[in-house]
Amino acid sequence: MAKIAFIGLGVMGYPMAGHIATKGTHDVTVYNRTASKAEKWVAEYGGTSALTPKAAAKGADFVFTCVGNDDDLVSVTTGEEGCFQSLEKGAVLIDNTTASANVARDLFFTCEKIDVGFIDAPVSGGQAGAENGVLTVMCGGNSAVYKKAEPIIMHYARASRLMGGAGSGQLTKMVNQICIAGLVQALSEGMAFAQNANLDTDAVFDVISKGAAGSWQMENRHKTMAKDDFDFGFAVDWMRKDLSICLEEAKSNGSHLPVTALVDQFYSQIQKRGGNRYDTSSLITLLKD
Repeated sequence: MAKIAFIGLGVMGYPMAGHIATKGTHDVTVYNRTASKAEKWVAEYGGTSALTPKAAAKGADFVFTCVGNDDDLVSVTTGEEGCFQSLEKGAVLIDNTTASANVARDLFFTCEKIDVGFIDAPVSGGQAGAENGVLTVMCGGNSAVYKKAEPIIMHYARASRLMGGAGSGQLTKMVNQICIAGLVQALSEGMAFAQNANLDTDAVFDVISKGAAGSWQMENRHKTMAKDDFDFGFAVDWMRKDLSICLEEAKSNGSHLPVTALVDQFYSQIQKRGGNRYDTSSLITLLKD
């Protein structure tokens, strides 16, 4: 049994914290910027809620963060009421936010100074993966610290791996988002082509998903895309945030990401049309004008 704090109960964090509470015999305290969300979580899963990250982290063995972006992460960690104000020596901070590698490294070094472990641990699998406890977790940090955190991470994951030193988890998540951007655009173009050719799209994607063109995106999104239904999983606003991190990192490491940059602009067009909360498969709407 461990004392655990979970900070950030959005569409991902809420079920992830729930899995930790239900699959382990842990004492879980939660914090969310909107307190009513934390109260709802406690009513559903038990445990306690705190009014600040500092209060949530007091006495915790493990502190999980899952917030929106770098600024949010800095606020809940190093801010005046952040968890660093109460973290005790020997505790471990696990950050599930998709953030920059730079902020991950900064937090790692700050944690080292106060004898606290740190793992950057962004996740892949979307809202459905979080709800079903089958996320993929990409981690960066010290191997000994990771071994301590891994059993609890696995409460909400089907796979977790240490990718290297601090920031390596975030860099691996960037690779993930770069690959997804190209896949979704290709799937959108294939779907639009099949529809214009008057093919049975269910039959088309059923057969080609069994071959070299197959992907998670194809198997899980082709039916909803054919119906112009874009209320599933990862939102356009979130994808643009992630792609901006990828493109910024690419500048510093000399990578050329022409397809990623182009798809990012396509998502910008969807935002201008009011599709901010559409899921990422909504790229197909740009091909139907």
